[in-house]
Amino acid sequence: MSRTPEDVNKLTESTYKNVMEQFNPSLRNLVNLGKSYEKAVTAMTFAGKAYFDALSKIGENAAISPVSREMGVVLMEISEVHKKVQLELEESFKRFHRELITELEKKTDMDIKYMNATFKRYQSEHKLKQDFLDKSQADLKKLRRKSQGKHSSKYELKENECMETILSRQTDMQRFIAEGCKEALLEEKRRFCFLVDKHCAFTNQLTAFHDKAKEMLTVKLPSWQDKCTDATRVPDTVISMIEGLRTPVTVITESSPTLGLDGNGLSRSASVSSGMDVVKKTRVQTIFPHTAGNNETLLSFDDGDIITLLIQEERDGWLYGELEHTGQRGWFPSSYCRAYKDSVITNRFNYQYYYSALAFNPFSAITMPVFLIRGGNPFATVKLRPTFTNDRSAPNI
Repeated sequence: MSRTPEDVNKLTESTYKNVMEQFNPSLRNLVNLGKSYEKAVTAMTFAGKAYFDALSKIGENAAISPVSREMGVVLMEISEVHKKVQLELEESFKRFHRELITELEKKTDMDIKYMNATFKRYQSEHKLKQDFLDKSQADLKKLRRKSQGKHSSKYELKENECMETILSRQTDMQRFIAEGCKEALLEEKRRFCFLVDKHCAFTNQLTAFHDKAKEMLTVKLPSWQDKCTDATRVPDTVISMIEGLRTPVTVITESSPTLGLDGNGLSRSASVSSGMDVVKKTRVQTIFPHTAGNNETLLSFDDGDIITLLIQEERDGWLYGELEHTGQRGWFPSSYCRAYKDSVITNRFNYQYYYSALAFNPFSAITMPVFLIRGGNPFATVKLRPTFTNDRSAPNI
């Protein structure tokens, strides 16, 4: 591609102007954005430390639980590893500041002065050479005007000397423009190469950080996941503690129900209360079938059924209990049953409400044994409906 010296000179000047008016201001803006980037990462790591400190606190609370001790240890380990990752990220960005942002800021300030001085020097030298060339060309024109007279041979030697001077200065001007253009283009490329090289180094730093972070996180990840695969798994010590609750305890007596006779037989007053409390219950096994007929206060059952006594004392030959396989309650003759050896601790609450609450529990996918439920569930957002009944003949349990 052939260009005239004037075109090459314009390219040289535009290259210098591009560096001064485009590249250097963009570099200064890049420095400011880099500092903002650092601040954002610093704020992120600070928030990350606070987050994982809070997670570690939760883990410490879980570590004192007999059931969730392993989960607490895992949470503390996760927190510790993530905080180490945050420290590694901080170190990477310290190098980013030291090796990239600081260098860019320093070189930007220096380069603005250097490029201004270099461009001015090029322009002044170009102007000086151009002036010399223009002067020689003007001298040649004067000699040629004089040589048109009668004594033309007198100026021939001077004209030849002037032509040699012009040719020499034209050659020198072309060499100067070519070298100046080459230098300007190389100055531009050096700056872009510097920028690429620094960001390649930063990319290597981030690659090293991500590799190290991946190694730190994946070493213990399988063991962490293994600890939470089965949320229903309970330590043997806790199972032993729960089994210990099956030993005989003192029966909590309750106020006796009111018994009376009506047209169909026995009449009982009070309403069945709902709620959930743990009481030692006695179970009996029926030895004869019993039919309640039209009396809704009596309990129907077959031979061999198991009934949980809701009132421990016998009342005029009658007992009050709940049929296990149907959940029905009522009075039945005490002579129709015998004591059943296996007694259990019964959770007395409305099972319909329990399953309704379980359906809306955000942690319902993690099902726990019923014997681990104590009091209200802090994560259940379902407000249970109150129980209403018009039956006044059943005892108050």
